[in-house]
Amino acid sequence: MQIGCHGSVFTGSFDTEGTRLAVERTAAAGFDLIEIPLLDPDLLDTASVRALVEETGLGVTASLGLSAETDLSSEDPEVVAAGGRLLGRCLEVLTELGGTHLVGVIYCAMRKYLEPATALGRQHSVDAVGRLAERAAGLGIRVGVEVVNRYESNLLNTSRQAVAYVEEAASDNLCVHLDTYHMNIEEPDLFTPVLTAGERLGYVHIGESHRGYLGSGTVDFDAFFRALAGIGYDGPVVFESFSSAVVHPDLSNTLGIWRNLWSDGDDLAAHANSYIRGQLRSVASIDQH
Repeated sequence: MQIGCHGSVFTGSFDTEGTRLAVERTAAAGFDLIEIPLLDPDLLDTASVRALVEETGLGVTASLGLSAETDLSSEDPEVVAAGGRLLGRCLEVLTELGGTHLVGVIYCAMRKYLEPATALGRQHSVDAVGRLAERAAGLGIRVGVEVVNRYESNLLNTSRQAVAYVEEAASDNLCVHLDTYHMNIEEPDLFTPVLTAGERLGYVHIGESHRGYLGSGTVDFDAFFRALAGIGYDGPVVFESFSSAVVHPDLSNTLGIWRNLWSDGDDLAAHANSYIRGQLRSVASIDQH
């Protein structure tokens, strides 16, 4: 299992220099992996970033949320095609970085919708993500659809919905991506959704209910980590947190970061790394009882 950190804990700029800074600070905080948000995949000099990643020994994953112009759940085939091109470019960049997973809200726009998804729009999304996952398989990259709350998607708000979507897309290279921040809003608890996903679970985000320090909010991490142990989960576990003091204004506004619970990303990250590893050690000790 690799314990990782989202790059936005350290910087809001993901050009080459911003990404290099995030890589260095992720490694310094003791993580195994960095998740790089590919808000604009063409900003990176992938060769120099990969060299630094290999020097630090970090694993690499990437994430993004689509916009209205690249929404795979649109009824407009041209918009869907634009989304497919963007995600295809993300796969190319991630391959150049030596990455292993492309995840996030890659199946629709990351925004508040004012109406339910249409049957045609959902089918467009399923078909496009299925094709993406099959292309990614040939590159050694696993694709994950992130379950988010109702204010960021009208397609996948629960683990059960994500499992149905993944099964419909019919690609063994497509997995469910669960996030404790969103689960805490939408799910009945933090245990059963993990069991629901089961072997389909391939990526995890760890975030507190208010996006701040782990353990200072309402997320039931004890139940969540016990559930991960119960299904034998061994994929990436990535800390994610946002502060408008650090995050790019566009992303901060999209996510509704209207108040800051932290300003020191290094301290926040070191605490998160210790907290996650402590939870995993506690769960592992249960076998001794």
